[in-house]
Amino acid sequence: MKNVRLVCIGAGNMGTAFVKGLVDAGLLLPSRITVTDKTQRRLTHAHRELRVKTSRDNAQAVKKANIVVLAVKPQILDQVLTEIKATVAKETLFLSIAAGYPTGLIENLLGNKARVVRAMPNIAAIVGQAATAICKGKYARKRELNLARKLFEACGLVIEVEENKMDAVTGLSGTGPMYVFIIIEALSDAGVRMGLGRYESTRLATQTVLGAAMMVEQTGQHPIFLKDLVTSPGGTAINALYSMEKTGMRAVLMEAVETATKKSQELGRPFNNKHD
Repeated sequence: MKNVRLVCIGAGNMGTAFVKGLVDAGLLLPSRITVTDKTQRRLTHAHRELRVKTSRDNAQAVKKANIVVLAVKPQILDQVLTEIKATVAKETLFLSIAAGYPTGLIENLLGNKARVVRAMPNIAAIVGQAATAICKGKYARKRELNLARKLFEACGLVIEVEENKMDAVTGLSGTGPMYVFIIIEALSDAGVRMGLGRYESTRLATQTVLGAAMMVEQTGQHPIFLKDLVTSPGGTAINALYSMEKTGMRAVLMEAVETATKKSQELGRPFNNKHD
């Protein structure tokens, strides 16, 4: 990683979360990273918080880059790729985290058999606990996929999937932190309703979610078996579970993932149609 020069195009929440994960893990020095954006306020924040280089000129920034991270909204990715096409080196690896945007379209717009790896991380990269799925494009080699894996592993868990599953990944783990934030907030509200103070209620709710997740991860057991460890006959947990099933909590979460997946598919559809 010593010779890597990385440019992240886009200083929004996800782009800066990924860069922060790399810097915090010590995988890349801030001096080897440039973040670009059209908004000066975002660039000022990125430089102040991460000590990385910044630029408002995408084409100039990518000239000496080995790796270019495409962290812009899919609606403007065509424009960004057209802007940098003439200045990027042929060997450059492109890491795209644009939801719904297929690798084939990036390859077509850049030409020169561009090496593309598509990824869907989530905002937990900020604390080094992201869940990320990756897939390679037509021209990316195994070593580029391994390099992408190494970069994203600095921010958390990485799995490899087929590209046709990336929209489902977006619906599940890409959007997933929001579901968990809502669950923690709801549990905290419930504690307050039952008489706990907000501070202790939020701390207890957060640690409960964290501890339960770690049990699933570290034991390797299916959640249904771990659930049975808590639901003793006639106890509080089984009665709470009955209430949850009546209110349809399981169906609410499943429908939320389905809705987010469909939205990711919709985001990609205009680009597929435009380049057919």
